[in-house]
Amino acid sequence: MSQSTGADPKPSAQSSALDRYFKISERGSTVSNEVRGGLVSFFAMAYIVVLNPLILGSGTDVNGNQLSIAEIAAVTAFTAGVMTIAFGAIARYPFAFATGLGINSLVAVTIAQQVTWAEAMGLVVIEGVIIVILAITGFRTAVFNAVPPALKAAIAVGIGLFIAMVGFVDSGFVRRIPDAAGTTVPVGLGINGSIASWPTFVFVIGLLLCGILVARRVRGGLFIGIVATAIIAVIVEAIANAGPSFVDGEPNPTGWSLAIPAIPDSLGGLPNLSLIGQVDLLGAFTRIGPLAAGLFVFTLLLANFFDAMGTFTGLGKEAELMDDKGNLPNMKAALVVEGFGAVAGGLTSSSSNTVFLESASGIAEGARTGLANIVTGGLFLIAMFFTPLYEVVPVEAAAPALVIVGALMISQIKQIDLTDFSVALPAFLTIVAMPFTYSIANGIGIGFIAWVVMATATGKAKTVHPILWIVAAAFVVFFGIGPITDALS
Repeated sequence: MSQSTGADPKPSAQSSALDRYFKISERGSTVSNEVRGGLVSFFAMAYIVVLNPLILGSGTDVNGNQLSIAEIAAVTAFTAGVMTIAFGAIARYPFAFATGLGINSLVAVTIAQQVTWAEAMGLVVIEGVIIVILAITGFRTAVFNAVPPALKAAIAVGIGLFIAMVGFVDSGFVRRIPDAAGTTVPVGLGINGSIASWPTFVFVIGLLLCGILVARRVRGGLFIGIVATAIIAVIVEAIANAGPSFVDGEPNPTGWSLAIPAIPDSLGGLPNLSLIGQVDLLGAFTRIGPLAAGLFVFTLLLANFFDAMGTFTGLGKEAELMDDKGNLPNMKAALVVEGFGAVAGGLTSSSSNTVFLESASGIAEGARTGLANIVTGGLFLIAMFFTPLYEVVPVEAAAPALVIVGALMISQIKQIDLTDFSVALPAFLTIVAMPFTYSIANGIGIGFIAWVVMATATGKAKTVHPILWIVAAAFVVFFGIGPITDALS
């Protein structure tokens, strides 16, 4: 929640127009809150410009071709900037956009291996067009409104745990234990149960610092915490020389996950946007057949559809923008613009773009309107030219903000009636499945199926919205997509 108090001085005629358009005063915010929130959102999610190229660049298509890391970084920042600004200007919410994690892995690891990169991005564009059509017709809004309030609250809590898990994993505070260790424990604390790396130590310091600042309701607490932690990281790296997490292809567990916090050799240069427009819309259907290509589109569609729905729910609740029925006002317009994120991501070869969870960091800093998005999107566009400069902020410096946001979002659990087990079980499964399976869509799907089953088993089937039945059935197919694909191949 916002830590700010007070209000800006009486606005001028120009700022009054800005205030009216974005509803800044109406939502209890100020211009300074929006600017600060936009800055925090950018720093919390800027890592995507480094991570997305690593994910997409690691894959090879059916012809053995790879995408250029530099080119992916440029289009990742470009698309995130354009879509974030567009959403802020049209939907007027502080929900920033970037390449969807999970979907980009699906594209790189699964889809691109069977088609060319242009054909894979064509499938992303088609999925995006379908999303837009579903939003324009009102179907996406109807699905959102059909979700019971208890499940909406559970989705928000689950996202809080998921985003905290992301922060813990990105910082190295929680790590996967290798199979070679011969243990059934999947994850552990740090390295062999201890904080044995300088980057993780910096994360712990940043977490405590951000926590103290938020607890003391310091204006700009998260932003101050990220900047201070980044400075600490630069000093630590200069002294300890921890280096990257991979050296000559070999893992270095004590290194920095992505960006190394050091003064860059150069400020930047002109971005290479040559990947824009490298799309083949129908090639995949010819290469692997309509059925296989259609299944890929269905998988992308379902993952994108419900990832976005869950994120809208979590961010809307955290920003206190929901109406009395637990729905987000102007939802249809917001979902239409969000759908274009997939289209834009495919057209630029950056993979499907969607609302980013890390926007919760800016919301916690006070952002309540689309003005914050204008700031975040502008910084993404600037980042295309100054990649070495913003890489000074390592993911370990931004991760503390994610954990703090998770702690703030878990308060939504009080809206769930846990005394009714037919409600408690679906809510619980929704909450825990998100961090445990590392997927918002998985958590929503499991929760929907459990809700329908429990309601039917307890004689309350008539209370389940018809759309919820349809969606639950779709998720049954979604979770069985692997065996279905194998059976058809």
